[in-house]
Amino acid sequence: MSPLPLQGRHALVTGAGRGIGAAIAQALAQAGARLTLLGRQRAALEAQAARLPAQTHLETCDITDPAQVERAFQGALAALGPVTILVNNAGQVESQPFGQTTLTLWQRMLEVNLTGAFLCTQAALPGMLEVGWGRIVNVASTAGLRGYPYVSAYCAAKHGLVGLTRALALELARKNITVNAVCPGYTQTELLEASLAQIAQRTGRSQAEARTLLTQANPQGRLVEPAEVAQAVLWLCLPGSAALTGQAIAIAGGEVM
Repeated sequence: MSPLPLQGRHALVTGAGRGIGAAIAQALAQAGARLTLLGRQRAALEAQAARLPAQTHLETCDITDPAQVERAFQGALAALGPVTILVNNAGQVESQPFGQTTLTLWQRMLEVNLTGAFLCTQAALPGMLEVGWGRIVNVASTAGLRGYPYVSAYCAAKHGLVGLTRALALELARKNITVNAVCPGYTQTELLEASLAQIAQRTGRSQAEARTLLTQANPQGRLVEPAEVAQAVLWLCLPGSAALTGQAIAIAGGEVM
């Protein structure tokens, strides 16, 4: 395999300023891709860009806003050419018992975790079709493959993202564009730390006890590392992965099989 198998490819990663998104950007850059980092916080994007090669473009964007998405993708196109690798990573989780899940929370989970991926994919797809090559990777969750209590809205959104992945993979199967999802289990990120604090507050347990509860769900007895998710995403973006499409790959130490 070439040491830079993605050289010349323009990859756009949403939610790229931290956690899994930052790790994905690093992996794609090391494979030679030119990067557009997209996120809501400019400072986080700038900090991440400082650790990447020179050909890195930044776009501040709320992926739930169609006008902002259109502007961001036009900016990325002008800076680095058509996006041929899209990683829909941006996401958010909030937990509530179903009876306390408000319509506002429900809609917010759908907008951030599903509608945002829909808008970004629609914005990127014309360029991929024009070039005749593309990779779309949706960062879903094991919550897109099974149920978890107290996160019904999040589970619904991530199941929807897996469904979108499979439907679009079939539409594009003869267009030299693959569409896949990676489904991480509990991953060591800032988002997880916030969830641990929320669990501790609501259950009366310590954060250490809450962490133990989550690691017990993983047969390997540990949390997933962002770099492990990033390596799976990179693999799906490589030229040699052309036969892989419509898949939802669990990265969870055997939690989901």
